[in-house]
Amino acid sequence: MAGVNHNVEAFIDRWGPTGGGERSNCQMFLTELCALIGVPGPDPAVETESENAYVFERKVPARRVDGPTTSNYIDLYKRGCFVLEAKQSAKRVKQIAELRQLRIALPELRTGSGRRGGAQWDTIMRNARAQAETYAKNLPPNEGWPPFLVIVDIGHVFELYADFSLQGKHYAQFPDRQSFRIYLEDLRDEAKRECLRQVWTEPQTLNPARRTAEVTREIAELLAKLSVSLETRMLRERPDDRQPEQKSADKHTIAEKVALFLMRCLFTMFAEDVGLLERESFTKLLKEYKGKADKVHFPLEGLWKGMNRGGFSTELGMEVAEFNGGLFRAATALPLTEDDLNWLIIAAERDWKDVEPAIFGALLESALDPRERHKLGAHYTPRAYVERLVAATII
Repeated sequence: MAGVNHNVEAFIDRWGPTGGGERSNCQMFLTELCALIGVPGPDPAVETESENAYVFERKVPARRVDGPTTSNYIDLYKRGCFVLEAKQSAKRVKQIAELRQLRIALPELRTGSGRRGGAQWDTIMRNARAQAETYAKNLPPNEGWPPFLVIVDIGHVFELYADFSLQGKHYAQFPDRQSFRIYLEDLRDEAKRECLRQVWTEPQTLNPARRTAEVTREIAELLAKLSVSLETRMLRERPDDRQPEQKSADKHTIAEKVALFLMRCLFTMFAEDVGLLERESFTKLLKEYKGKADKVHFPLEGLWKGMNRGGFSTELGMEVAEFNGGLFRAATALPLTEDDLNWLIIAAERDWKDVEPAIFGALLESALDPRERHKLGAHYTPRAYVERLVAATII
C-alpha cells in the first residue's frame, strides 16, 4: 500500500503543475495513468483500422452532409469501454492560442482552490464532450456504442459520462452531477482509482442496474428467510385440531400479516436511506434491541404510530414526518427471535437506494410454499405479484 501511495503522490507531483496541452503530454499522461491504476497501456496502431481496438489516435470518418468525407482522430479509444477526448490536445492548440491573442482570461490558470473554473473552461469541456459523442457516433456500427465517454483536462480532471444501454441516446454524468469529476488529487482515493480501472477494463460492472439486481437479490433472500421464520412460528402457535378449511384460512391470514409487517419494515428502510427519516435512525433502533429481540416489536409499533400521525418520535428521539398513505394506520409489529432481528438488521444496513422496488415480488416468490410456486409457475412478472400483494394487504 505504501508503494501505491508513493506512486500516486509522484504522479500528482509530476502532472499537477503542467496544465499540459501537447499531444505528447496527452499520450504520456494517459500511459502513466494506466500504470498507476493497474491496467495495460494502449496497443500499437496497425494499418487496418478495424483492428485498432485500444489505441491512441483512432481514426474515425467525419461524416458531412455535403462535401467529401474526411477523418477525425480519437485521442484514446478502447472498444466496448470508452471514447476519451483530451482537452487542449494538439488539435486545439490553435484555439487556445487565438484566445490568448484576444487576451481572454484562460481557464487553465489556477484558482485559489487549485482547480480550474470559469465559463471559458466549462465551455471547452462541454465542447470536448460533444466532440467525444460525435466520435462515438461515427464509429463503425459493428463496434457498437461505448458505455463511457471520458473527458480529460490533462493534469487536472477526468469527467465521466455513461450510457449503459449502449444505444448512444443519453450519455449522462456518472455516477451523478455532483461526483462525475475525478480531480487529480482524488486519485489518492483507492475507490476513485478503482472506478477508473473499471472504466478501462469492466465498464458494465459500474452499471447501477447490475448493482441494483445484486443488492435486491441479496435482500430478497434475507427477507424470505424472515418471512418463512415468522409464518412457521405463527402457524405452530395455532391449535392442531383445526379443520382443513380453518388451517387454509389461518395460513392465508398469517401470510398477510407477515407481508404487511415486512412492507412496513421495507418502507422504513427506504425512508431512512432517501432522507425521509434521519440516516441510520431505524437501523440504530434495531441494533439497540440485540439480545432482547422479543421486545423489539414494542418500539416498532410506537415508531410506526408516530410515522402515521407525524410529530415527535420517542423511539427515535426526533421529529418525524407524517406518512399518510395508510401503510402505518394499523401499526402492528410481530415478535421476533434473535435470528429474525439479525436478518432484519443485515437488510437495514444495505443501501436501499440501490434496491429495486420489485423486491416485493421477489420476496413473495422466494417465500412461496413450493406447491403454490408449482401452481403459479416457476417465474412470475414482479409487477403483477406486487399488485396482488398490495391489493391483499393494503388496499
